[in-house]
Amino acid sequence: MTDDRTILRGLFDAAVEAANPAKAVARNLPEKPKGRTVVIAVGKAAVPMAKAVEDNWHGPLEGLVIAPHGYTHNLQRLRLIHGSHPVPDKTSLAAAEQALALAATLGPDDLLIALISGGASALMSKPVPGISIEEKFGLVKAVLKCGANIGELNCVRKQVSAIKGGRLARAAGRARIWTLALSDVPGDDPAIIGSGPTVADPTRKKDALAILARYGVPVPQSIEAWLKSPDDDRAIHSAHTEARVVVSPHESFRAVRSKAEAQGLNVLYLGDRIEGEAREVAKVHAAIALEIADRDAPVKRPCLLLSGGETGVTVRGKGRGGRNVEFLLALAIALGGDKRITALAADTDGIDGMEQIAGAVIDPTSLDRARALGLDPMGFLENNDAHSLFERLGDQVITGPTHTNVNDFRGILIR
Repeated sequence: MTDDRTILRGLFDAAVEAANPAKAVARNLPEKPKGRTVVIAVGKAAVPMAKAVEDNWHGPLEGLVIAPHGYTHNLQRLRLIHGSHPVPDKTSLAAAEQALALAATLGPDDLLIALISGGASALMSKPVPGISIEEKFGLVKAVLKCGANIGELNCVRKQVSAIKGGRLARAAGRARIWTLALSDVPGDDPAIIGSGPTVADPTRKKDALAILARYGVPVPQSIEAWLKSPDDDRAIHSAHTEARVVVSPHESFRAVRSKAEAQGLNVLYLGDRIEGEAREVAKVHAAIALEIADRDAPVKRPCLLLSGGETGVTVRGKGRGGRNVEFLLALAIALGGDKRITALAADTDGIDGMEQIAGAVIDPTSLDRARALGLDPMGFLENNDAHSLFERLGDQVITGPTHTNVNDFRGILIR
């Protein structure tokens, strides 16, 4: 059992290592421009992505790097500032204003290299005129809690933003724009990654209104009025734009699969696009795991059941939760302490929900150990308080900042 926990942690670490963006960025740099080269890097992988440009760009280079608070750097030519994640604050507003001001200095002979990774939406945030930062940030917080998926969340963000949905590219005028993205979203759509600040946005205000209505999210009057007004002009002026996804969950899971098979495990990979309510996704995973354990089907034991994507959590309680630990606690309850199954679920960025914890691990003793401490697993689940339970059990997965983000890792080992 201890060995299985160690195996799963090693596989998670392999997923994180495979998502290191430095080599991918170096392989995908553009040709030099006649004029200036300006970098705007934003997201949880902003520092290593920017460092890869510094190390491989021979010529003048300037720009701005926006990372979460607490992230350190070894940058020499690019300036680092910090923003807030997952809920933006005034530092996120200041970061957005600096990025827009820098982009506005570019001319037609200049090049903007935009380095975008998960977390960019919160780290660089500025509302459209007429909407206060408190109203915008409050709306984002409400959508985060309602169970919307990442595409829906970013659609709402883009429709009330002065920088997302291609607006940073619009600020850059006719400069050449080269976007390199590290994907943390199902489907790897550059328009969704970081809310696509340099990518044309196919969504419109009516789409955001429909999402808010679907989830019953209260909307301040100023935001409702904005979303009911005609769509603004968001055309990108540059005739030379390119967006490439240089790192995605696919590469990470391919590395995990290779490592698992080398350890004698059969792998059933469910894909990296799984979405839905975390506890409901857990029930489906539990059913598949028990089928494998009982019948050696659809694959034989020993087996690694592997999946990625981004689930959601509809927050009803007042606990310390996150989508990975909510999934894992619901999984443990559904498995009922089955002696053949151990599992780990964690976010590759090292942060699950609002906590600086990547996720957690369960084994056949998890429920019994919780009850021996007088803890009710179902009560913790209903209060969205899985982080507190796993903290009491000593079963949290803690990595610190990983400086990457290709979404969630879910590994279930069946003997």
